[in-house]
Amino acid sequence: MPTKPSTIQNYTEFLSEILIDEDTLQKRIAELGAEISRDYAGEDLLLICILRGGVMFLTDLMRHITIPHAVDFMAVSSYGVGKRESSGQVRITLDLNSVVTGRSVILVEDIIDSGRTVASVLEFLSTRKPKSLTVCTLLDKDTRREVFVPIGYRGFTIPDRFVFGYGLDIDEYYRNLPFIGVVDLKKYHLEG
Repeated sequence: MPTKPSTIQNYTEFLSEILIDEDTLQKRIAELGAEISRDYAGEDLLLICILRGGVMFLTDLMRHITIPHAVDFMAVSSYGVGKRESSGQVRITLDLNSVVTGRSVILVEDIIDSGRTVASVLEFLSTRKPKSLTVCTLLDKDTRREVFVPIGYRGFTIPDRFVFGYGLDIDEYYRNLPFIGVVDLKKYHLEG
């Protein structure tokens, strides 16, 4: 079990820049909600959020989806405290309570980089025979893609930078920030 840092840095100490500000985030999320509402009208829509990073995005997104929809959650593990990229080995640590069979399913993610984690979750969900299955991601680091991911809805394509805020963490902290920031790794340190 990793040790808890004895001192947590204020994010202003290692924030290199604000990549996407709060207003820009919220405007784009409203647009995504309108697109999903239009595309899935009359469907039995289920939004599946991968915990924990996607929760803020899901909460704001579902406020802008004007058609009836259900929500469920999954937790998967492919990173760890102190890790900066996926190990590529995905474990499902929390499975769904909802039935997926015959439903229109959108997997809601905070960020996709290599695509390995999301591809594994999609493969797992497809065995449950949904009517349709696609991905809605807030952030897409497409230059890091190693496997194909069927992204139906994309908030922003971003450069290969280490980002945090708005649900994305650094060692489980800083998810609460209302913007997407870039980390200056020379200034960030995990004490413990």
